[in-house]
Amino acid sequence: MKKTSKTEILTCHCKEVKIELKLDKDLEELVRCNCSLCIKRGSIMAKIKLNKLKIIKGVEKLKRYKFGKNKAEHFFCSICGIYTHHKSYTNPENYEFNVACLDNIDTFKFKDVPVFDGKKL
Repeated sequence: MKKTSKTEILTCHCKEVKIELKLDKDLEELVRCNCSLCIKRGSIMAKIKLNKLKIIKGVEKLKRYKFGKNKAEHFFCSICGIYTHHKSYTNPENYEFNVACLDNIDTFKFKDVPVFDGKKL
């Protein structure tokens, strides 16, 4: 049986950055992180393979922020400042994306999102 994939569009607040996500299932492995950056931005993230995320608008508007060991690359819109996604430090074959950037998702409905202990990295 063939897997069915679902395409979602992720956007920043000002809509200058648009990213296409090819999800094999619904959102996978929702997580929060308690590292020094994530604790301040408070995002709920979901994982996606590198080849399943494609920037379709605004690549020139994205800025990259690296910190610590400079392995994780965090991307945000240079106009509105919204974090859209990052390349995972612990799983370099994955991106993590900001679930709140999906217009049809209410992140307040997620009550028991596990926390990744990024403080120990």
